[in-house]
Amino acid sequence: MTPRERLFALEQFGIKLGLQNITTLLEALNRPDHAFASVHVAGTNGKGSVTAMVERGLRAAGARTGRYTSPHLDRVEERIAIDGITVDAADFDAVTAVVMAVIDRLRETGALETLPTFFEATTAVAFEVFRRRGVQIAVVEVGLGGRLDATNVIVPMVSVITSIAFDHERHLGGSLGAIAFEKAGVIKPGVPVVVGVLPDDARRVVTEVAAREGAPMIEAAPADATRGTPVRLALDGAHQARNAAVAVATLQACARNGVPVERAHIVTALSEVEWPARLEWLRTSAGDVLIDAAHNPAGAQGLAEYIASTATGPLPLVIGVMNDKDVDTMVRAMAPAVSRFIATQVASPRALGADALLDRIRRLVPDASALAIPDSDQAVQVALAGTQRAMVAGSIFLVGPLRARLIAQGAVAVRYPSSAGPFFLI
Repeated sequence: MTPRERLFALEQFGIKLGLQNITTLLEALNRPDHAFASVHVAGTNGKGSVTAMVERGLRAAGARTGRYTSPHLDRVEERIAIDGITVDAADFDAVTAVVMAVIDRLRETGALETLPTFFEATTAVAFEVFRRRGVQIAVVEVGLGGRLDATNVIVPMVSVITSIAFDHERHLGGSLGAIAFEKAGVIKPGVPVVVGVLPDDARRVVTEVAAREGAPMIEAAPADATRGTPVRLALDGAHQARNAAVAVATLQACARNGVPVERAHIVTALSEVEWPARLEWLRTSAGDVLIDAAHNPAGAQGLAEYIASTATGPLPLVIGVMNDKDVDTMVRAMAPAVSRFIATQVASPRALGADALLDRIRRLVPDASALAIPDSDQAVQVALAGTQRAMVAGSIFLVGPLRARLIAQGAVAVRYPSSAGPFFLI
């Protein structure tokens, strides 16, 4: 097998939280994570958008930046970017070969009792790429939770918790307090932590952890509507104003740590950031498709609110979901924005089948027009027939590959006047 094939073979081990394997692996690589400064971004929703905004602002300020996010949309190397540009496949494969060779050696000596997971190995690849490419500041998105996530080996200049809501309860706990405790695990002694607007139970836990660690807590409140200059956000949706507040507070915290971030760089971060598959319209030959990575109840609610706030809906929805998600709450949240549900199949062993999803939709929204089409490309064509506009959401593992295929077929990104990003006052 090639190193890339061996990396993907690690997916069979699924999710395994803990820091022992990643620490052993990074020690054997001579701690590439010590070669750069970092910002660590956790949260239920918004952490990808905030990661992208913060990286864009730091790059505007002249820093050589790294960005590490997950999951990828279509190609694994999309997880790693240098100065906003995805690393090329050859560089990714070369570093992957090094990391896999180190894993082999650690297994032979017994230093690694078990093989690392795909995410642990990919995290090591990212950090080694950053070291080799001379990254000065890496903005690192947490994969799952925070406390036991493989990225939590870094000691950042700023920690971030964007939001806390229900998702991944099987791994993080069944209450907002329990989820908050896991995400607050990214808080390090003395390191400032920026937090978005949190539910009371979650905020209480985060506040307690920050106090215990002596970490200054910076609450990123929404902008004062009576002060400041309006900046049109590059990303659509009212929720992006909340994400922008977190990004601004984070960049300001970086400035207090000596990074030369000025107001103009923050404006660039908000107005020029690119983060695909987040309320992204693609124009195809058959009509316009709204691609959104909403994959949990809060994301589904955000999508529905976006449609309600524009003149675009309700619209047909092509939906595919993972079996371990709160499908019922997601469907109920999206229903007001949907004129017709088309259940489809995500190419993943974790996915809920199209027919099973259709049964759930019909039970939850009995009056809704709904059908199942397992082939997602065909589902989009059916959704567009007669309407020329449709949505696709429910899982990144659905929208990412589908988006890539649409673009390969000639689709181009467009921006609806009615869906222009919200203003943010700065």
